[in-house]
Amino acid sequence: MSREIAVVSFVQTEHTGADAGLSETEMLAPLITEIKERTGQKRFGFTCSGSNDYLAGAPFSFVSALDAVGAWPPISESHVEMDAAWALYEAWVKLLHGEIDTALVYGFGKSSQGVQREIATAQLDPYHLAPLGVDQVSLAALQARAYLDRAGVKEDDLRAVAARSRAAGHDNPYALHLDEPDAGEEYDVAPLRPYDIAPITDGAAAIVLAAGDKARELCERPAWIRGIDHRSDPHSPGARDLSRSESARIAGEKAGAAGVEVAELHAAFTHEELILREALGIGEATAVNPSGGPLSANPVMATGLIRIGEAAARIHDGTATRVLGHATAGPCLQQNLVCVLSGEK
Repeated sequence: MSREIAVVSFVQTEHTGADAGLSETEMLAPLITEIKERTGQKRFGFTCSGSNDYLAGAPFSFVSALDAVGAWPPISESHVEMDAAWALYEAWVKLLHGEIDTALVYGFGKSSQGVQREIATAQLDPYHLAPLGVDQVSLAALQARAYLDRAGVKEDDLRAVAARSRAAGHDNPYALHLDEPDAGEEYDVAPLRPYDIAPITDGAAAIVLAAGDKARELCERPAWIRGIDHRSDPHSPGARDLSRSESARIAGEKAGAAGVEVAELHAAFTHEELILREALGIGEATAVNPSGGPLSANPVMATGLIRIGEAAARIHDGTATRVLGHATAGPCLQQNLVCVLSGEK
């Protein structure tokens, strides 16, 4: 029988829209201290992180970040060059093996150190797409136009997504408090205006996973992972229908996305939320991104992990019984991870 595994603790930094003068290690250290204090655990069976050397501007930047965790005496540790939601997936698999009972997962990023939209081109096909010089926002605008044309959605509908996200962000002490979106703003890349694009954000987050009775010992209301799956669409945006997300649809079906009360979606552009709602079958009865989502705070490499953490927090505080956390990576929603959590059966 498969082990029951739960999110038992979640912490995040107060995210900033500019460089606060802290190194990644300095940003992480208080976070790791806090999650150790919350769980009462000094060491964990497994540690896994998600970060990006291009953002840090240094090779093997995750190694120096381990100073915040404490790597002596030696620990069992791994790293993914992905959003830390995928580090959580690796930790979940490790816990399924039955050799450990706890795992620490964290992610961090300082987008203020570089130009995010240009850095993101490093993930593109190096032979056909990257040489064109197309940046992250331009690719997103191509997808937005394809979706608007197919679905008959208007730019006012995109602005409504931004307005709701920013309003929710004002109630979140960790998010950036951004102004109401202005319909008169000039296009960044049509049809996307600046408010349609997630803000530059520095920040980090951490989650502790635990199995079975250990989870019940560490948390009054564990958020049990009932389903988790990730899928990928073709790398080339020209090889798929950009107005839809087939990988998100399949991941959602495999994870059991139906019937969730809260959905935290990793939508860094307003149109992505609408595409993901459609792919995951999320209706009006579901609260989407009550934390404000990435449009209120987007600490790259931790944003997806935060979606899972924010969803799990609704289980922890008793305000929901079945929730969904989503993470994405790659251009135009290429890769999608869906995690469904609930309270005790």
